[in-house]
Amino acid sequence: MYELSLIGIGTGNPDHVTFQGAEAIRVADLILIPRKGENKADLAGVREKIISQVTEAPPQIAYFDIPKRRADDGYLRGVDEWHDAIALRWQEAIASHPDAQNVALLIWGDPSLYDSSLRIAARLSPQPIKRVIPGITALQALTAAHGIPINDIGAPYVVTTGRRIRDEGWPEAASTVAVMLDGECSFQSLDMANYDIWWGAYVGMEEEILISGTLSEVCDEILSTRAQARADHGWIMDIYVLKKRVI
Repeated sequence: MYELSLIGIGTGNPDHVTFQGAEAIRVADLILIPRKGENKADLAGVREKIISQVTEAPPQIAYFDIPKRRADDGYLRGVDEWHDAIALRWQEAIASHPDAQNVALLIWGDPSLYDSSLRIAARLSPQPIKRVIPGITALQALTAAHGIPINDIGAPYVVTTGRRIRDEGWPEAASTVAVMLDGECSFQSLDMANYDIWWGAYVGMEEEILISGTLSEVCDEILSTRAQARADHGWIMDIYVLKKRVI
C-alpha cells in the first residue's frame, strides 16, 4: 500500500509552501501534476518551480490531463462524474509507476477549502494511506494583500461560490461574504451601491492584481482588468470579499 500526500501549496508563490509541505515534497518518490490545456500550462510550471526550489534531486513526475466536465446533465451530477474521471486519471498515473510508495499532489491553496482532491482521493481503489498537508488559502492571501480582517468584531462571515450568489442572492443575515470560483463576476447581480469589494487575481504571485472600493464604482474596472489579465495569461484565478456598506 502506498501513501498519498495532498500538499497545500498556497496560491502560486513558492514562499507560501510551509516547512511541512516542503518536507513532504522532498520525501515523495512520485508527484502527479495535472495538465489543463496549453492555455493553462503556467499552472503546471508553477508546480514544477516549487518542486525544483525545495528539492535537490527532484522526484519522478507523472503528468495527467484533466478531463472536461459535462455541463448538460445538472451541476452536481456533472461534478460527480468529473471526479470519477479524474480519479481514474490519478489511478492510471500511479499504476504506471508501481514502485512508488510516497505519491504526492500539489494542491492549490488548501486541500480542505473549495478543492475536490479529498473527494477524488476517496474514489481510489485500493485506498491509499492519505496524508493532508495544510496550505495558505486564497482567502488568507487576499485579506493579507489588502490588509483587512475577514470578519467584523464578533461577527461571522460566509464563504460561498459565484454560482450561489447568482442563484440565491446575498446570504441571509450575512454582513461579510467571501466569494470563490466565480468565473462570471456574479457580484453584478447584486445592488452594487450597497457593497464594498476587495478583489484580487493571481494573489500572492508576481502577477498579483488588487482592486477595492464601493462595488458600483469599481465594477467596470474589475471587469475590464479581469478580461485583459485572462487574455494576457490564458487563465485567471481570482477571489473577492464583499461587505455590506453601513449607510
